[in-house]
Amino acid sequence: MARRKGIMSEQLKYELAEELGVGEVVRTEGFGNVSSRNCGNLVRLAIEKAGESTLKGQ
Repeated sequence: MARRKGIMSEQLKYELAEELGVGEVVRTEGFGNVSSRNCGNLVRLAIEKAGESTLKGQ
């Protein structure tokens, strides 16, 4: 089964992690060691950013 390419760029993922204050954990240990609460916050922030960019495009 082929793996699906992600929608977010790796750069954006790291930028969001920095914004939430978990950038150091991501850089040293990877996204797998980010708490589930912070992963949820990353998703929420990504959705907010996507909504903002969509509104700017209209």
